[in-house]
Amino acid sequence: MSRRFAAWLAVLLGLPGLANGQGLTNPFFVLGNGVQGPAYPTPESQAALLKELGYDGIGPSGVEGVPEMLKAFDDEGLKVYALYVGANVDTDQPKYDPKLKDAIAALKGHGTYVWLYIRSRQHAPSSTGGDRQAVKIVREVAEMAEQAGVKVALYPHVGFYVARVEDAVRIADQVDRPSVGVTFNLCHWLKQDGPTGMDERLQLALPRLFLVTINGADPEGNWDRIIQTLDRGTFDVYGLLKILKRLGYTGPIGLQCYAIPGDKRDNLVRSMQAWKGLSKRLAEEASEN
Repeated sequence: MSRRFAAWLAVLLGLPGLANGQGLTNPFFVLGNGVQGPAYPTPESQAALLKELGYDGIGPSGVEGVPEMLKAFDDEGLKVYALYVGANVDTDQPKYDPKLKDAIAALKGHGTYVWLYIRSRQHAPSSTGGDRQAVKIVREVAEMAEQAGVKVALYPHVGFYVARVEDAVRIADQVDRPSVGVTFNLCHWLKQDGPTGMDERLQLALPRLFLVTINGADPEGNWDRIIQTLDRGTFDVYGLLKILKRLGYTGPIGLQCYAIPGDKRDNLVRSMQAWKGLSKRLAEEASEN
């Protein structure tokens, strides 16, 4: 039984016990960096592991092997939620990988987001001098995505031209297409802006919010502190999820795992246990109100 169906059934039948087990109905997937590697070298092994542990799918990187990835996850009843790819606004650089068009075409019928980060060496992060070129490129990618029936979610990344969620919203607003939205990345927000103003940024992003990424984190420090398994760190991830639920965000939530040390399977087990605990806590709090 899927989480979404169970939540709907709980409301329909008035079963508080079932509802309490469904505090979070958002699809929960793993970024490719959480499972890809020597221990799980093939899409088939990655899909099998994520299905075993209860995840809904994956968000892989790059334009290679997309049809094989889609098939492996389809075969396990899971989904490729987002394909992480890049663009560059510098006029002396390729706008994007020439294979991107074929990779996007392969997504047709899968509902996968094109997860687009935007770089520049000529323009500083969070500046605006490259906006015209950025908008032009995003529109090109959006046209390819629309032909495949999928959407584009801009991915804010520390040090890139689109570095903050505010940058992503600014570019998406200028692109002005329903198929183009934004991502809120917990780790990149913490790294750049610290732990204040989260509610305001989520409300800013909400009209175009397609994807969210989370992880366990301490609110300050280097990446080893800002990206941890979901059961670790002092940052209030529960508070973030509570805001998302209050705002009515029902879209996918991805687990960021970049450079987390240790066994990948053990890390994913810990994070899934934490996810279930957070979901249960949200459901219990809702039932008390």
